[in-house]
Amino acid sequence: MEGRRAVEVTWWGHATCTVEDSGVRFLTDPLFARRLAHLRRRRGALPPARAAVAEAVLVSHLHADHLHLPSLARLAPGTRLLVPRGAPRAVPALRRLDGRGLRLTEMGPGDEVSVEGVTVRAVPALHDGRRLPVGPHRSPALGYVVEGEARTYFAGDTGLFDGMAEAVGPVDVALLPVGGWGPYLGHGHLDAGRAARALAALSPAAAVPVHYGTYWPIGMDGVRPHEFHSPGDEFVRHAARLAPKVVVHLLGHGERVRPEVAR
Repeated sequence: MEGRRAVEVTWWGHATCTVEDSGVRFLTDPLFARRLAHLRRRRGALPPARAAVAEAVLVSHLHADHLHLPSLARLAPGTRLLVPRGAPRAVPALRRLDGRGLRLTEMGPGDEVSVEGVTVRAVPALHDGRRLPVGPHRSPALGYVVEGEARTYFAGDTGLFDGMAEAVGPVDVALLPVGGWGPYLGHGHLDAGRAARALAALSPAAAVPVHYGTYWPIGMDGVRPHEFHSPGDEFVRHAARLAPKVVVHLLGHGERVRPEVAR
């Protein structure tokens, strides 16, 4: 089947992307801050105001670099906000955003919603879903599959897990985390090598590496700097070996791509 360009992806840095499919814009894990606690943005300008414009926002889990309340407060009234089930109980400030005109929907693995005719399905992720540093109320960490003209998988934060490809299902484009915001990755994350193994299992037509090369702890610029600079290039190399049929698009901050897919 001849390939066609059915979806557009813009990477704003970290896990923040705009996915546009069928004229509907989805924003993932918006983080529009120059500084977050001990982290500062070391690369790329802050996303412009247009980055906050979306019909729906997909929040993968409750960690502050993925569920960032000041960034969510920039969304226009009427924006659909999809969050893990239990998020408003764990993060009560979400209810104030709901009262300001955002349309809050709680999701669990397997749940589906329709956003202006485009289906969004929540899928499992292997990651600690609590609000940290303390979080007695648990919520599932999620990925999402946006299905309109193409099927786009946003993995959020996740490690490899048994049955990952089956849980996610067939996808055309995969937005995969390949690093982090510090010199060491803990449990429940993908580095470049593990992300390439996930890519081989998922077997999409195209992939975009995300979640690297944006934020870094203050005062630690000289500690394992390759973990900041190199994950994207390393992912490209590993993917060429493990999933040679997948086209990997290595984007800079603010760059966009229309991956070629066949449906």
